[in-house]
Amino acid sequence: MLTHPVILYGKKESSGPSKRLRVAFTTLGCKVNVYDTEMAAEQFRRAGYQVVDFDQPADVYVINTCSVTNMGARKSRQMIRRAVNSHPEAVIVAMGCYSQYAPDEVEAIAGVDVLLGTQGRKHIVELVEAARQNKRRVNAVGTIMAERQFEELDALHFEGRTRAVLKVQDGCNEFCSYCQIPWARGRNRSRLPERVIEQVRGLVRQGFPEIVLTGVHVGTYGEDLSPKTSLAALLREVAQIPGVERLRLSSIDPHEVTDELIEVMSANASICHHLHIPAQSGEDGVLAAMRRRNTVQEYRKLVAQLRREIPDIAITTDIIAGFPGESEESFQQTLAFCREMKFNKIHAFPYSRRKGTKADAMPGHLPRQVKQERARRLIALSDELALEHHQALLDQTVTVLVEQPSDYASKYVQGLTDTYVRVHLPGDGLEPGDFVQVRIVAAMVESVVAVIL
Repeated sequence: MLTHPVILYGKKESSGPSKRLRVAFTTLGCKVNVYDTEMAAEQFRRAGYQVVDFDQPADVYVINTCSVTNMGARKSRQMIRRAVNSHPEAVIVAMGCYSQYAPDEVEAIAGVDVLLGTQGRKHIVELVEAARQNKRRVNAVGTIMAERQFEELDALHFEGRTRAVLKVQDGCNEFCSYCQIPWARGRNRSRLPERVIEQVRGLVRQGFPEIVLTGVHVGTYGEDLSPKTSLAALLREVAQIPGVERLRLSSIDPHEVTDELIEVMSANASICHHLHIPAQSGEDGVLAAMRRRNTVQEYRKLVAQLRREIPDIAITTDIIAGFPGESEESFQQTLAFCREMKFNKIHAFPYSRRKGTKADAMPGHLPRQVKQERARRLIALSDELALEHHQALLDQTVTVLVEQPSDYASKYVQGLTDTYVRVHLPGDGLEPGDFVQVRIVAAMVESVVAVIL
């Protein structure tokens, strides 16, 4: 593995393609990866490439990989092999977390032409051109733990979307015992506030009605900057930018939801009343083994404060099922905790063993069937709680941002409330990006149905 990105040139150097070539992307994983894909796509656009759908013929296929779970890594390998087998003449690029975390595994896949990790995306077009000219593999996976600066690249298109994702932070300093993300993403690095403001203004000019601020560990925003700042301070400033109609936060850890952040959310109408706050477990012994920085009681107090100060707030969460040493009694406590918290949705994941993490060496690993069965019980509880929440919304008036056609019924469209409830509604005269007031008339597990007022 190279310690720094290296660009290999053939006998004839080229600053870009000699004809209008086509490039296709597919993204696995989180919102941060969505942003990184668009960031890479922007580099190709500026070099004269045409960006096409992944199922269309192209000269270059870029797979933005995920490694957060074994499933993410497996799907990444599948997508790489699919591209290699379907398009043997094209240049195949594997970039992102899996390439960074396990470059040897990606390099073992026959047909991969360019390996790129989670830094150095500004070189992606040059790397592709080098692979095309030399007809041999280019490995540009660097040592991510040495990186200390946020990679400042634009991403302003997000074609076909009404929500734009804006990455304001990268990396993680937490080192939870089950997680390999610090090794895939490196240390905490924040985008300069003035660059965030510049990007938001650009997205407003592009016409995006909703902007999602995201990061690998977005709650730590600003801790590494000089002078230090905070996510709350950034939110306060961004919310005042003319044209920002909706501002949403991605996942944030409980100990990072500060009094100031809650105050800013409560005081600014453009900030969505929804937080995704990973709990991971509802039992203190398991939380300690996970090296999480909060207790069950601290999480409980936070949720009570949020609902007291922002009464309509929606709270969603992540739970890991079957962590090493988790007893049935511990899991029952987690189920009871989730019911008590009345989460709007639970993202349940069977514990995934990741090499190099502290949890990998722990005793008490549970059988696959036990982990999956516990995850199914969490999903069943999530469905129950979601239906209860949606039923409580019946006859209420909400504002929906229209996103796309709906598969609920013909001539219907669908969109989201600021509390992240998916709504199906009659679509006559409505276009993606429209805001419309509706009354909710039917409730389902995954969504609700409404009529226009």
